[in-house]
Amino acid sequence: MTRCAVFGTGSWGTAFAMILADAGCEVTLWGRRKELVDAINETHANPDYLPHVTLSDRVCATTDPATALAGADFAVLAVPSQTLRENLAAWAPLVGPETVLVSLMKGIELGTAKRMSEVIQEVAGVGPERVAVVSGPNLAMEIANRQPAASVVACADEAVAKRLQKACHTPYFRPYTNTDVVGCELGGAVKNVIGLAVGMADGMGLGDNTKATLITRGLAETTRLGLALGADPYTFAGLAGMGDLVATCSSPLSRNHTFGTNLGRGMSLAETIAATKQTAEGVKSCESVLDLARRNGVDMPIVEAVVDVVHNGRPTQEALATLMARSAKPERR
Repeated sequence: MTRCAVFGTGSWGTAFAMILADAGCEVTLWGRRKELVDAINETHANPDYLPHVTLSDRVCATTDPATALAGADFAVLAVPSQTLRENLAAWAPLVGPETVLVSLMKGIELGTAKRMSEVIQEVAGVGPERVAVVSGPNLAMEIANRQPAASVVACADEAVAKRLQKACHTPYFRPYTNTDVVGCELGGAVKNVIGLAVGMADGMGLGDNTKATLITRGLAETTRLGLALGADPYTFAGLAGMGDLVATCSSPLSRNHTFGTNLGRGMSLAETIAATKQTAEGVKSCESVLDLARRNGVDMPIVEAVVDVVHNGRPTQEALATLMARSAKPERR
C-alpha cells in the first residue's frame, strides 16, 4: 500500500489527505496543535476546517514529523508558502532517500522570488525528479464534499508524476500528468494575485466585462512570465492555468477573491486580514510575483496594481484608472 505523509491540517491539506485515502493510500496528517490532532484521531473529522467531512479510517494524525514520514512514499507539503523554508528545514533530515516531496502550495517566496519546488530542492537537497506539484481548480470545500474536479500532477520525471497520479486518482478527483513544473507553479501562484484583482472589481460593484478583462489579461501576464522562465505556453490554457484562474476568480469559496472583495468594498488591509480566517496566498505573493517579473524583464501591470492597493495603500478606483489609462497596444503583447 502507498504510504503518504501530509504536512498541514488546513482545509486543503485535509481534503488532499481525504483524496489520498479514498484512492487507497495510508495517510498520516501532521499538525502542530495537539488538540486538533487528537480531535482528528478521535472523530475522523477536522473540526476546525472541515467539520462536516468524514475521513477514512486510513487517515490518522500526529504532531511528530518523524512518525508522519516513517516509510512515506510521498510527503505532501500543505503549509503557507512563506513558512515552507523554515518548516522544511526541520523536517528534511527525517525524509527518506526515496520519498517524493509534493507541493500543494501556490506561492512565490518573498526575498528570493523562488518557486516552491525550487525552495524544496534547495532546503531538502533533492533533485527535480523527487519534487512534484499539484495544481488546478481545486477549491478545498468542493473537493471535501467529493464533487467532481480535475487537477494536474507535475514532475520533471514523468514516471514519478504517473505514480502520484495513481496515488490520488478517485471517482471524484481526476489528476492529469505534466512535466512542466514551472508552468504549473506559475499558474497557481499568479492566479491568486489575479483573484485579488477580480475580487476588488466585485467589491467595487463592477460587472462581468471588467472581470472578464482582468481574467483574460491576467492570463496573458502569467503566460508572458512563464515564457520568460521556460514554461510551456500550452500549460496556461489547461487546468493549472485557465482552469485554476477561473475557479479562483469566480467562486466565493476562494480566499483571495474574498480578500479582494473586502478591499474593493473599502475595508482597510488590517480589517480585511482580521476578517480572514485562513491564508490568502496572493496577499504576500503579489510582491514576490512582481519581484520575479522585474528580475526577468516582464511587464505585469495587473500584478503591479494589486501590490499598490494591498501594500502601498492605493485606492482601488485609482489603481483601476491607471490600468485603463495605459497606452494602447496589440492584444498579443
